[in-house]
Amino acid sequence: VQLQASGEGLVQAGDSLGLSCAASGRTFSNYDMGWFRQAPGKERSFVAVINRTGGTNYADSVKGRFTISRDSAKNTMYLQMNSLKPEDTAVYFCARRGRAFIYYDQRGYDYWGQGTQVTVSS
Repeated sequence: VQLQASGEGLVQAGDSLGLSCAASGRTFSNYDMGWFRQAPGKERSFVAVINRTGGTNYADSVKGRFTISRDSAKNTMYLQMNSLKPEDTAVYFCARRGRAFIYYDQRGYDYWGQGTQVTVSS
């Protein structure tokens, strides 16, 4: 399984940006998928997750601004980020949830993309 994240960008506060995560393999639709991020000097943290039937959960810090979605026909997951803030600046990672940990625990994710940089200027 390989995950390829894309969509990095430098935007201003209040702007929008979309990320994509393309997955190889034919089992994409069988797994929950998630986004995490790592800000400079901080640990990687949960952003959003989407389950196999389209149910979603978000970190409180992004709720109402970010939308996670998936297209199983294209083996691709998305993260639409609106009303971006400087504190959203981070490297964003997509991941496959293949282990039985609660959805925001990164130990539950067994495959990770390489990360894509999002920078939000004030």
